[in-house]
Amino acid sequence: MTKAARNAPPASLAAQKRFHAHPFDDDKLKEECGIFGMTGVTDAANFVALGLHALQHRGQEAGGIVCHHPEFGFNSARRFGYVRDNFTSQDVMQTLPGPLAIGHVRYSTAGKKAAVIRDVQPFFGEFSRGGAAIAHNGNITNAEALRRELIERGSIFQSSSDSECIIHLMARSLQKDIPSRMEDALRRVEGAFSVIAMTRTKLIGVRDPLGVRPLVLGRVGDAYCLSSETCALDIIGAELVREVAPGEMVIITEDGRVESRMPFRPQPSKFCIFEHVYFSRPDSIIGGRSVYETRRQIGVELAREAPVEADLVCPVPDSGTPAAIGFSQESGIPYAMGIIRNQYMGRTFIEPTEQIRNMGVRLKLNVNRALIKGKRVILVDDSVVRGTTSRKIKEMILDAGAAEVHFRIASPPTAWPCFYGVDTPEREKLLAATMSEEEMRDHLQVDSLKFISLDGLYRAAGEAAGRDNSCPQYCDACFSGEYPVAPSDQIEKGFQLKAAE
Repeated sequence: MTKAARNAPPASLAAQKRFHAHPFDDDKLKEECGIFGMTGVTDAANFVALGLHALQHRGQEAGGIVCHHPEFGFNSARRFGYVRDNFTSQDVMQTLPGPLAIGHVRYSTAGKKAAVIRDVQPFFGEFSRGGAAIAHNGNITNAEALRRELIERGSIFQSSSDSECIIHLMARSLQKDIPSRMEDALRRVEGAFSVIAMTRTKLIGVRDPLGVRPLVLGRVGDAYCLSSETCALDIIGAELVREVAPGEMVIITEDGRVESRMPFRPQPSKFCIFEHVYFSRPDSIIGGRSVYETRRQIGVELAREAPVEADLVCPVPDSGTPAAIGFSQESGIPYAMGIIRNQYMGRTFIEPTEQIRNMGVRLKLNVNRALIKGKRVILVDDSVVRGTTSRKIKEMILDAGAAEVHFRIASPPTAWPCFYGVDTPEREKLLAATMSEEEMRDHLQVDSLKFISLDGLYRAAGEAAGRDNSCPQYCDACFSGEYPVAPSDQIEKGFQLKAAE
């Protein structure tokens, strides 16, 4: 492809508008929340704040903590913004005393109304047997149907969150104790959920029967914690006890006992494979396997599946880094930091005027010009969603004097929306939903574009034989269109599932 062709305008203005994103949107799928709970320590909320800080990548819009003290009862704090800006204040943390606490960090959801504080979790409810708070990672796919039913029966909702349905279902349960009320409620729920909850004396964790979203159990001395990821255990010096099993409920009592229940019918696990690709931090452990090592191995598989002659392998920071290292090691092409990330970029620190809008990506990323000039560059990124950022990064690399630009993507084409707790654009806004790989290459105007295959991704995640098409080992609906739980609310609105092959 000639440089003139690479720099030509897209085929149509309609295509450009269709994939337009917010000027500060880094064009990545976003995990909508992270959860952390602690029991058995003095001032548990301080530990929760540290855990949430380690899980900040899972939700940067808002956070909340609920705690319980035997004398002062339940207390809570909910704030917009980062954990570091809200839950490091002594004035705030003094209002959250007690040996038991849970917390939540969340992202906003694209295309929905502006967030309000009442949507910030954890949610709290007062029941006949005492109060309880819950924090939820995932998405309830029949939430709208449940909400209609509950409202018709007299429930009064305080938020727009699907998670609030769980509280109302618990309130209507005829079971006597709160863990049993949770079991009752969650049996009515469809979709993906990792939930942590607390009563006055217990910390509770539950995963849905498919285990789509992560949840782990940790221990610090005689105290226990629950977390979305193991990296949050490290920050408080906790050891990993084990993962909470799909379909399992763990109940940690005030005297330090851990009880296990299996309230759901057993089903084959369908853990979200995109946790391996992007969502989880690279220093976390999933299924006994290092996330970093899986991502490095993705790069190795990519180099085998889609080799290309080039001078440098450069990651799109930071999520493309492990895969770029693996690609470099397997291909023998030198690894280099061709793009430098500005770590101090605020989300809205400048009013987004037209001039600033055009600088959107440059505010976050800058090209290492002395390194790039005259080189054939392989850019390794974790995914292509709308393609807006990929196109701008390509332009920056060419402006710096690169001779060729080749994209290698550490996931298969994202062609389907996720309904299990990930902020995903509508299907028509996903580049891979309407374009072939070659059409995407032309749209991005790069010399080559290759994605890892589904089998290659599965091999990198430890499945030596690749994907079992008859019963996939992971949830990969965003790539395959095969949803392990039917998104009933979306189907009711007209969403078309993939036709059976």
